[in-house]
Amino acid sequence: MKIRIYTFTCALLLAIAANAQEYTDTIGTDDTLLPEGMQMYELDSLLTDWMTRAYLTNVENCLSKGVNPSFSDETYAQRLSRLPNVIDMPYNEIVRKYIDRYCERLRPSVSIMLGACNFYNPIFEEALESYQVPLELRNLPIIESALHPNAVSRAGAVGLWQFMIGTAKRYGLEVTSLIDERKDPVKASYAAAHMLKDLYDIFGDWSLAIAAYNCGPGNVSKAIRRSGGRKDFWGIYQYLPAETRGYVPAFIAANYVMNYYCDHNICPVGTTLPQATDTLLLKKNVKMEQIAATCDISIDELRALNPQYRTTLIPGDSHDCILRMPSDKINAFIDAGDSIYVKQNYASAVKEVTLTEDDDNSRASRSGNRKRNRRGRSSSGGGSITVKKGDTLGAIARRNHTSVSAIKKANGMKSDNIREGQKLKLK
Repeated sequence: MKIRIYTFTCALLLAIAANAQEYTDTIGTDDTLLPEGMQMYELDSLLTDWMTRAYLTNVENCLSKGVNPSFSDETYAQRLSRLPNVIDMPYNEIVRKYIDRYCERLRPSVSIMLGACNFYNPIFEEALESYQVPLELRNLPIIESALHPNAVSRAGAVGLWQFMIGTAKRYGLEVTSLIDERKDPVKASYAAAHMLKDLYDIFGDWSLAIAAYNCGPGNVSKAIRRSGGRKDFWGIYQYLPAETRGYVPAFIAANYVMNYYCDHNICPVGTTLPQATDTLLLKKNVKMEQIAATCDISIDELRALNPQYRTTLIPGDSHDCILRMPSDKINAFIDAGDSIYVKQNYASAVKEVTLTEDDDNSRASRSGNRKRNRRGRSSSGGGSITVKKGDTLGAIARRNHTSVSAIKKANGMKSDNIREGQKLKLK
């Protein structure tokens, strides 16, 4: 048993290490580096996101209500101590530098992100809750991607949670030439919650788990050894990579500014709630152009609701695919019947696909590996799973591209109650 645990831990350390990020900008007078989400994805890129254009308003008039006031160190410390968090968020000079960055240079971006939180936070919180990890981790994508769903880092990390390909596949996200589930806010959020839970299980400390999310658990373990066995972030701070020394302070600063933005005269942009959506399970190829024409919906909206598809082809012939649409457009799709699907074989349809400019930006991070490695399925590839701690039927259904009702029917269940270790058939 000890050998198996050691082997699994080593594999996990190697897989997650690939998720480490690359940074160039510094802060302050030392060599602490800024997370990439505080460098690249500022106002211009945020405003090009479809969700921002569709649901955020008064962007030009709501960037700031005045100058950023100055507060004492005692005030900052007290405010952080009042946050209802599980993760320890101490205040010090380093954290102050990151707070100042958000409240001064990044004020316009903070206004946009505050509005965007209204439609991303419910997704993040549901995923985090399913793995019983602290909900304040919903602010991690702020420093990873500035809540830019199509963000692509210089190192090739993609999406709100900035997954590298190897780590993404380790946690059940599909990445092929046609599909990149790192851009799917729902699936990527569940993968990130799973990964953060694994990291906490390794280190037993949330600040170290967050640091490991950035630089990999191997680098954190090395820092612990070099510090003489200290197992807290600030105790191993000087032994961590420069980018990670800035990562946890930036996370603390993000939590601060998302709660105390009013005190710094930052106002959120106006937000309207996204319209209700529903999903369809597709078993045939379909082009978004045909869906748009048939269901009276724009291509931009379809792509925004289904960011996992790298092109306008949804490859249902390859395997079952999920299509998300506004609820009031679902019936039009169903009524169209077979006429909406691609009437040619899969290989021909793929050849006709023209990659968009967005796809060109992420070509370097693509992989030809087309193995299906969905999180939660048995390693034998069979149609069953074992329930893990924190799982719900809804979460299992989403991970495995099915529905709660289908799982209940396949297993003769009358209620939604499940228990850890229980075997469930998938249908």
